[in-house]
This record gives sequence, C-alpha cells and structure tokens, in this order.
Amino acid sequence: MFDAVRNNKRIVQIFLALIALPFAFFGIDSYVRNSGAGSDLASVGDTKITIPQFEQAWRERQDQMRQALGANYKPEMMNTPEAKLAILDSLIDQRLLLLEAEKNRLQTSDDVLREVISKIASLQENGQFSMERYESALRAQGMSRPQFEARLRQDLTLQQLIGAVGDAAFVSQTQVDAMLRMQSEERQFSEFRIAPELFADKVRIETSAVRKYYDENMTLFEVPEQLRAEYLLLSLDTLLEQITLADSEVKAWYDSHKERYEQAEERRASHILIMTDADTDKTKARARAEEVLKEVRKSPAKFAELAKQYSQDPGSAEKGGDLGFFSRGMMVKAFDDSVFKQKEGEISGLVQSEFGYHIIKVTGIKAGKLRSIDEVRPEIEAELKRQAASRKFAEAAEVFTNMVYEQSDSLQPVAEKFKLKIQQSAWLPKKPDAKVMATLGPLANEKILAALFAEDAVKNRRNTEAVEIAPNTLLAARVLEYVPAASKPFDTVKADIEKLLKSREEAALARSSGEARLAELKKGGEDKLAWSPLKSASRLQARQMPPAAMQALFKADVQSLPAYVGAGDDGSYLLYKIVKVSHPEKIDEKARQGMQREYSALVAQEELAAYLAGLRQRYKININTAALASRERQ
Repeated sequence: MFDAVRNNKRIVQIFLALIALPFAFFGIDSYVRNSGAGSDLASVGDTKITIPQFEQAWRERQDQMRQALGANYKPEMMNTPEAKLAILDSLIDQRLLLLEAEKNRLQTSDDVLREVISKIASLQENGQFSMERYESALRAQGMSRPQFEARLRQDLTLQQLIGAVGDAAFVSQTQVDAMLRMQSEERQFSEFRIAPELFADKVRIETSAVRKYYDENMTLFEVPEQLRAEYLLLSLDTLLEQITLADSEVKAWYDSHKERYEQAEERRASHILIMTDADTDKTKARARAEEVLKEVRKSPAKFAELAKQYSQDPGSAEKGGDLGFFSRGMMVKAFDDSVFKQKEGEISGLVQSEFGYHIIKVTGIKAGKLRSIDEVRPEIEAELKRQAASRKFAEAAEVFTNMVYEQSDSLQPVAEKFKLKIQQSAWLPKKPDAKVMATLGPLANEKILAALFAEDAVKNRRNTEAVEIAPNTLLAARVLEYVPAASKPFDTVKADIEKLLKSREEAALARSSGEARLAELKKGGEDKLAWSPLKSASRLQARQMPPAAMQALFKADVQSLPAYVGAGDDGSYLLYKIVKVSHPEKIDEKARQGMQREYSALVAQEELAAYLAGLRQRYKININTAALASRERQ
C-alpha cells in the first residue's frame, strides 16, 4: 500500500518541506492559456507568463532566500535586473517542462499524492499523519486543500519528467575510477621562492614616472559624486500596524465563515492486507484472506498480533496494522467507505481495493468539531487586517504619491499624514557596485538613485517621485547633502603610486630571474638551489596552495623525474622540483560510491540543461522586453 512512497524516496525528500516553505513558482491557476497580452511578460508555446505570476514567483523566491539566509538576507539581493531575469528564465523552464509533461501524458495518481502528503514530517504527530496539522498548515499558508493538492500533484508530475531525464545519464565505474585516480594522484616536491624584496636595491622610481601614471590613470583617483538622503517608506506592513479591529468585526467574520474553521471527522484504523497484483492468482489470494478473516473473528482481541503475522503491508504490519488517524478522502475509496461506515471496535469483512484484500478494524474516532472563536481569533484578525491594509494601501499609495510631488520641498507633511518615520541614509554613491548596493537597504534601487542624483533633486532639494521598490512598497526620498565628483590631488597619492610601481618592477625582476633559473634547470644545468624540505599535494588539496602553483604542479610532464616548473605568487616567483608521483594502490569503495553519486548528479544536471535547451528550440518563446524592463526599474 505504501510502495509509491518507498519507491520514490527522492521525491518525498524534495517535497517534505512544501508546507513550511514557499512553493514552486507555478500554482494551480498559473497554467493558463490565452491570457490578456497586456499583462504578459512572456509566452511559451500557446501559454502565457503574466506579470502577476512573475511577481508571485519573485515574492516566493524572496521568502525562500529570507528563510535560507536568515539575518544575512538583504531585500536588495532580489532587486537587481539579473535576479529578476533569472526568475523569468526559471518560469520559462518550468513552463516548458509542464508542456512536455502534458504532451507525454504524465500524471500523478491520487494514491501517490496521498502517500506523499502522509509522509510529510511536519504533518506527523507521534509518528502518524495528522489531518489537524495538515489543515492548520494550509490555513497558515492561506491555501485550501484542493489548491495545495493540485499544486503538489503538478510538482510531482514535473519531478517524474526531470527524474526520467536524469536517469538517462550513465556514468561507468571505469570513468569514476579514472576520476578518483586523477584526484588522488599525489606529487612530492620541493620549493624555492624568489622574493621580490631581493631586488629592492635595484629599483628606482623617478617622479616623472609617478606623474605619468597619475595623468594616464586619473579615473583611478576619482572620488565619485555622493550624497546623503532622507526617505519615507509606505508599505502594507506599515499600514497593518495602524489598523485596529472591533470585536464585532471579528465575530461577524467568524459567523459568516464558520465552514473554514470546521475540523473534519478523523478515524483511526488498523488493517491486515493480503496483496494482489497482475501476477497474483486472485482466487487463491481471496481464499487466503478469508482464512485470515476467520481467525480474526475467533480472536478479535488479537488483531494486532494477527496483523504482524499475516499482513503483507510492510509499512504497517510491524505496527500491528495501525495506520493512524486520517480523514475521509485520504485512503482509496473502497477502504475509505468501509472505515467511515464502521463503528469503533468493529471489524470489517473483506474489503477489496487495487492493492488487494483488506480486513479493517476501526480503533478510534475523533468527531468533527467547530473551532471556537477564541481559538481562531489570531487567524481572523490577521486576515481582516491584511484585507483592510490592502484596501487602504491602494488609496494611501495615490495620496502618498501626490503629496510627495505637490509638497516637494519636504517629506514632513507626508510623514505626519501617514504616521511614518523619516529615515536617513549613509553616504550614497551614484553608481554603486554590487557589494556596495547590498549595503544600501531599501535605497538599493536604480530608479531611486537616478532620481536622487537628478539635477532638480540635487540643486533644488526637491522630493523624488514615489517609486515602487517592491510589491506594495513605495519609497520617496530627498537629498540632505551633496558632494560633487573630484580627483584626489597628486601629492596625496604620490607615495602610493610610487610604492605600486616599485612593487611591480621588483615582481618583474623576480619573475625574470626565476624563469632564467628554470630554463637552466630544464636544460640539465647544475642544481645549487637551497630547496625546501619535501612537501606533497593532490588535487583534493587544491585550496592549500596558490592556484597558479597547483596548475603548474599538475600540468608538469612527469615522464622523467625530477621535473621542474615555476609559477608566480603575489609578486614572488616559485620554483618547484617534482621528485615523485604516486597513486593509491586500491580505490576505497566508499569513495567510489561518493564519486559515483557526485559524478552522476553532475552528468544528470548537464543532461537536464541540454534537454531544456532542446525544448527552447522546439517551442516558440517570446519575451516582452518592455514589460520586463519596467519590472526591473521597480
């Protein structure tokens, strides 16, 4: 009965966190055809990817990043054009897979769906599936059972297709062993370092050379224009904090939505299963089941012992046939119908399903009940506040936008109107790199920065327009201080330039000396160098040595030893004398299995990438670049 889950452990593992974490980008209402072109970001075949679908995916990806990175998460990470284009690419790939799954008539059966849901760890209570936890988790996500189950069914179907592509990837043991031998190869060597400091007395830098470098590289010494700003944020969250609810509103909602707070009846059952399949003699199986039923009828108190002895369901036999509590619809129909007709303690006759013949005992009943208003008050208040904030935000956004424009000499009136705190920034560069952008918080937005550095904002200290920096989040800012771009004076950077040029000359002399010695050694010249004690390295220790040194050591021709190679390292030049090359006598089986998994996963990933590339060639894909650009500016 539980073969579907046992044979698809990878699928189960992938979807264990579906309740607690954001879902995949496509939901039940995302797979649409012929939607209005005005709201389309892209089309794949005859299906559309709309702006609302993109924004949903973007929000869900933000939630995933927030949960994965915790305190290290910064909202601006997802506000870059590259991040948004990556999300659109993912949506296109998923839509391609959906079309292929549909074309190949791939489906996920009700039985597999039930099995996967029943094995989600967060829905377990005392080792058994809990319908109460299931419904509570769905309420927390704002989803109904049909919505979630349709979405999970879709994702499981996609996993079938992806799994089939990955399973086609084959890596032989010969390939794995060759890779392991290459990684485990060990080279013993000595080292001789030629330091740049040895040539310090031979290098003199003239002032004219320093001046020339300064004049030819003025951009290196520029201090870009920068400014400090104050700003206001208007978001759904800020409005939520300002909303209060009367008890009468909560009660009115509760009274008109009681069906949402009803907990379905649950029943606990144990069973004995005599399995049947295409190769089973069903007559013999039924006869066997009838014999077991007679024995159960004689000793009903020993049902658990008899289940351990006779049941062929490996998932429940060891537990005396116990299946835990479940609600109507969680089991196959024949099984379900019988359980919900029986009384507590009653043992059924033979119940036939596609799995075989069941003998069922109902061991517990939890009557359906209506959760009290006090129990669900936090949920209702959160829902009503979200609704009120959403309604209020549309109106507030218009007023906010108009006020920052019409009263452009100050943000104070807007702050007072909406009870917002005016915040101040640190110094902002006009064109920050990615590292600096990641520190700017809500101001990490190209449109906001462009507005702040505009002439009117800088010269007249006027408010910027209100900019949507994220869904349901507006920001307006105003310049406080401005410093124009300027070059550092020559005298302040002269010493730094001289030091730079001197180190370059010393490094060049060190390399020249090293290469000359290396050439002499390779010709068979006398070796009088004071080599270091022997060291060893393998490709598995790549991080323990400079990359250039590792590359030189393992590219060296070792047909004849000793072999000599050289490499630069932070101004020094390193000579290496390789004296021995060794390989492991025997490949460790555990290492082989690990490499097999890693190598197979890599090949499978490449197969999937190639498969998706092929699908992109077969299906017509159009991207609304204007619409995408407008999303990138927000």
